[in-house]
Amino acid sequence: MWLKPEEVLLKNALKLWVTQKSSCYFVLQRRRGHGEGGGRLTGRLVGALDAVLDSSARVAPFRILLQVPGSQVYSPIACGELLNGSDIYWAIATGATLEEINRHWDWLEQNLLHTLSVFDNKDDIASFVKGKVKALIAEETSSRLAEQEEEPEKFREALVKFEARFNFPEAEKLVTYYSCCCWKGRVPRQGWLYLSINHLCFYSFFLGKELKLVIPWVDIQKLERTSNVFLTDTIRITTQNKERDFSTFLNLDEVFKIMEQLADVTLRRLLDNEVFDLDPNLQEPSQITKRDLEARAQNEFFRAFFRLPREEKLHAVADCSLWTPFSRCHTAGRIFSSDSYICFASREDGCCNVVLPLREVVSIEKMEDTSLLPNPIIVSIRSKMAFQFIELKDRENLVEGLLLRLKQVHANHPVHYDSSPSDDDMVRGAVGHPSLWGHLSYSEAQASPVFYSTSICTDKFEDLEMVSSQSSEEREKEKRPLPHPEPLTAVFQQSGSQSPDSRLSREQIKISLWNDHFVEYGRTVCMFRTEKIRKLVAMGIPESLRGRLWLLFSDAVTDLASHPGYYGNLVEQSLGRCCLVTEEIERDLHRSLPEHPAFQNETGIAALRRVLTAYAHRNPKIGYCQSMNILTSVLLLYAKEEEAFWLLVAVCERMLPDYFNHRVIGAQVDQSVFEELIKEHLPELAEHMSDLSALASISLSWFLTLFLSIMPLESAVNVVDCFFYDGIKAIFQLGLAVLEANAEELCGSKDDGQALMVLSRFLDHIKNEDSPGPPIGSHHAFFSDDQEPYPVTDIADLIRDSYEKFGNQSVEQIEHLRCKHRIRVLQGHEDTTKQNVLRVVIPEVSILPEDLEELYDLFKRAHMMSCYWENHRPMALRHDPSRPYAEQYRIDARQFAHLFQLVSPWTCGVHTDILAERIFRLLDDNMDQLIEFKAFISCLDIMYNGEMNEKIKLLYRLHIPPALTENDRDSQSPLKNPLLSTSRPLVLGKPNGDTIDYQKQLKQMIKDLAKEKDKTEKELPKMSQREFIQFCKTLYSMFHEDPEENDLYQAIATVTTLLLQIGEVGQRGSSSGSCSQECEELQASAPPEQDSVFAEAGKSPQAFPETEGDWTVSLEHILASLLTEQSLVNFFEKPLNIKSKLENAKLNQYSLKVLEMSHQPLTELKLSDL
Repeated sequence: MWLKPEEVLLKNALKLWVTQKSSCYFVLQRRRGHGEGGGRLTGRLVGALDAVLDSSARVAPFRILLQVPGSQVYSPIACGELLNGSDIYWAIATGATLEEINRHWDWLEQNLLHTLSVFDNKDDIASFVKGKVKALIAEETSSRLAEQEEEPEKFREALVKFEARFNFPEAEKLVTYYSCCCWKGRVPRQGWLYLSINHLCFYSFFLGKELKLVIPWVDIQKLERTSNVFLTDTIRITTQNKERDFSTFLNLDEVFKIMEQLADVTLRRLLDNEVFDLDPNLQEPSQITKRDLEARAQNEFFRAFFRLPREEKLHAVADCSLWTPFSRCHTAGRIFSSDSYICFASREDGCCNVVLPLREVVSIEKMEDTSLLPNPIIVSIRSKMAFQFIELKDRENLVEGLLLRLKQVHANHPVHYDSSPSDDDMVRGAVGHPSLWGHLSYSEAQASPVFYSTSICTDKFEDLEMVSSQSSEEREKEKRPLPHPEPLTAVFQQSGSQSPDSRLSREQIKISLWNDHFVEYGRTVCMFRTEKIRKLVAMGIPESLRGRLWLLFSDAVTDLASHPGYYGNLVEQSLGRCCLVTEEIERDLHRSLPEHPAFQNETGIAALRRVLTAYAHRNPKIGYCQSMNILTSVLLLYAKEEEAFWLLVAVCERMLPDYFNHRVIGAQVDQSVFEELIKEHLPELAEHMSDLSALASISLSWFLTLFLSIMPLESAVNVVDCFFYDGIKAIFQLGLAVLEANAEELCGSKDDGQALMVLSRFLDHIKNEDSPGPPIGSHHAFFSDDQEPYPVTDIADLIRDSYEKFGNQSVEQIEHLRCKHRIRVLQGHEDTTKQNVLRVVIPEVSILPEDLEELYDLFKRAHMMSCYWENHRPMALRHDPSRPYAEQYRIDARQFAHLFQLVSPWTCGVHTDILAERIFRLLDDNMDQLIEFKAFISCLDIMYNGEMNEKIKLLYRLHIPPALTENDRDSQSPLKNPLLSTSRPLVLGKPNGDTIDYQKQLKQMIKDLAKEKDKTEKELPKMSQREFIQFCKTLYSMFHEDPEENDLYQAIATVTTLLLQIGEVGQRGSSSGSCSQECEELQASAPPEQDSVFAEAGKSPQAFPETEGDWTVSLEHILASLLTEQSLVNFFEKPLNIKSKLENAKLNQYSLKVLEMSHQPLTELKLSDL
């Protein structure tokens, strides 16, 4: 490709380059070590130098230099491969060829060489060539960008290499790839980083050595940007045992954002699917692309910035300017268009934001394009306001999309209106006053009437009623419990405040300031949100306006207007039902603001009950969580019951995502973010309190209850004011302000308890001098009476300090920190699960704790690999964090078979899979086709550390029902056909002719086993001849490839013959005969004269009650017989090493899964070949 001209000293360059062609003005050079005559040693040295020093893969093997006669400085103007953006050297991507550079050379000869001779000045020659090359670069860039939109050949080539190098199943989708360095200590390894939907992979081939790294996203515990000794900016990946640094990316910001998104999506999909709902584009992991991840990141920022519903999808973002009448100018910013909203954010943070629900929009019109107003559009809303946007580049498509979505919104949520507005309504005020307009088509002028809106209020915000189908409401009214018609503070007025006149006058001043603000900036949800309104909020919202403004700031008013009758239906459906959630709600009803008179009365309690049960019915994933009662109580004080319900919806589902669920993941993530903010803004305090988790645990209630539970109510509601306007940012900055105000005492505290007392006393003495009501203390306060007066802090001063000192955190920064710390929190939960499972298992087994940890990781990975590549698996089989620790990860029969092959000492060749199936059936007690880690380990522990009788008992149980079934895979000839006769000599001959001692030994062993048998243990059913043959087949398979194979085969043949004869003796005797009676018959019996034929194959092996004539042997018979052969005793009692198996399993677990995914028979796999 063509390269921007860059000067280079020829003297240094010639050490690494060889000239191939030259002319008066141009030189074509080849990199030493490339092509013919390079020499193997030279090529390796130069290649190593390129890989280590260059910032993006390797230097191109060919280049062209511009040679200005008489100058020792050359400019490289073309190289044989893509430039990856190095500032010092010209860099390449792979695949440079001589043909490619020759094309550039030919172009120069044909188009420039003859032209340059007309120039007299050397500088003119250089300027002319550089200008031509820059034009070529611009042309190539535009065509290359267009090509990338259509998935260019380079991505396909990278995909082929990715599949060949890492051998994943086809379901492992490659998302993107980058050239970079991976640092191993102080040594960089140049190579390629591949980011797929489930893994981060790195490949390098350096000086003849190949390096492959495969890191599952679910194993990443920390993902961060950092620096090392050599580079100022690297990406560090931290897993359980290792740290890996990656650097020298072309665009490190882009790479880090993609990594962050992939890690976040994968971890939440696999580890947090309790509440996490993927975007529609990400529901199918195999279809995820880089563009989808970038869109998701932009979507999440958009929803967080404007605090919109999770299901809201962003469609378009465009630079523009908005006319702001209060400043009498256009404000530069960006317009965002989504399913149900048009939003605007100024370029300068906090200058001006606007949220326009499409439900409030009446028309969207294109105006005439002029030099003063380029590409303008006008968005008109119901409250007779119009918003003018200009400088929209793609105006046509934007307006077309907006009109389409506007039509859809009004079709889904029709607006009811009154066609007889009063003249007074039509002329009241310039901005935002209520008016009653009729229907308006999208193309009609502003003179047309506007729809009536729930967000339209009177001058004093006295009426915020929704106009809906009143007749249907009246009909339903008699059937459902009536919601309380007004805020509880309006009913339960409190008296006894100090200086009531002065407080009321301050309240009236605030109301006046707000009314002035409404006139200038608007009073509906579509108001201009500026720094001025933030200052008004920080002063405290007047009590008469508080509930209404909470509705507007949270946009709960749009939900309220869009769902007429919804809350009433929920109340009707939910009340009267009894379940665990309603019991928890009933328990907490009287603990909710018990000091407030509204909740010392059944009116307030009943309203609280209705809202909480209705929400639990609406959102069963959340149901009810402690602290929701306190928040809802405060909402009911200042908002009507139905409004309080929609405010609760806004808080739980939009403003505090994932806070109120089984594991309160969202709150823990914000606690972790808060710790980092403490380190950043209060370094001295962080240094003194080395373990900030103590502060985090103290501050957990700050976040869960928005300071309502630990601060006097009249002060805490001011915090809630800020929260509804600024979101979680307000809680972060107020928390930092509280810690800063107490930093000196906290640094002097000796323990966590003293720190808790310091903070509790401070928070309990935060007062609100402007509150019109009497002080209401926190019911969680630690200090109600102090021996000496404690300084009082005014809440308005504390909030003002929080904005001035800590208000510089942007939404984007907070969302980035949340994403970063969510990984840490989720992995913390995984570690907790692991430690709790191991804590239960360790006392019950003999496997070493460190080996148990590795086995747990293998068990979890077996589960995860099926989640990676088997999307058809039902969600019930996936990770469920709401289950008890031991049951969160479970594996099915196929996963168990893979794991059994890798770690079991009982490898039986082709018989291994059959044995694994039987073990799985034995361990699956509840027959749900899943087993837990504890069951898996208990079985493995017997195989490795059990005594011989425990191992034989396990093998015995594997060959009787339920482990052995009629449809067993290995149920051919011996199981389905009549068995051979056992008419053989009963007395086994020995070389020395001594047979009596042998029989006495067997008799004594059976007696001893019968005595030692635990009487409380359930007796195992006896084994039929068909089951016994399967038992023998398993033993033969286990002895295969053992060093003592021949001795073992001979021993088992002897034991098998003996047991067949014992079973025949039992067949001829009474079915109730004891072990001793059978042994006496064994001594006295003689060989039978004819064969015996056993039960037909069709008879069920589960018919345990024996009839006379059934052939059976018991566990005691088998164990006693095996004990007679020392080689068998040695085999079952020899020590086994699990560590080598674990190392092999870690290396080959993926390979085994890939073989299965490619439909190769597992029985053909040998672990030694992996």
